[in-house]
Amino acid sequence: MKTHLALLAATGLMAACTQTAPVDSSAAPAAPRVATAMLRTAANAPAGTATATEVPGGVRIALSVNGLPQGPHGAHVHTTGRCDAPDFTTAGGHWNPTARQHGTKNPAGPHAGDMPNLLVGTDGTGSIEFTLPGGTFDGLLDADGSAFMVHASADDLMTDPSGNSGGRIACGVFNPA
Repeated sequence: MKTHLALLAATGLMAACTQTAPVDSSAAPAAPRVATAMLRTAANAPAGTATATEVPGGVRIALSVNGLPQGPHGAHVHTTGRCDAPDFTTAGGHWNPTARQHGTKNPAGPHAGDMPNLLVGTDGTGSIEFTLPGGTFDGLLDADGSAFMVHASADDLMTDPSGNSGGRIACGVFNPA
């Protein structure tokens, strides 16, 4: 009888040791990663912000500009985190980690950094939000960083490599928030 009691006690202790603590369902989920690019013109005038936020399945870009010419403008993420005036060519080409062609209307596209056109009003302001599908935050903030670019003209959303969107008029380097 004593053996049975000792065995039952030992079994109970083992069961108590293997129980897991209850899961705290009130714990907040991890905050998404965010990076911001402060846009400037070639004359170093402030031109707005581009904010990148990590979302499931991609990177969400919220763009808000001011002081830019009225009309439609190509807007893209570029491969290198540099914005040297006057032409911002140090930002490299469009962010394209999957080696696709430019444009959402291109059957062989789009680049990961391709966005719809930004429409700037008569007051020089404009905004757009768009999720870059398949883009990763780690790719956006890789060793050489990335930049956000606003171009002089509308993007035709098809022609490789830049949609005939013209010169680069505003640029900003993404920095983690």
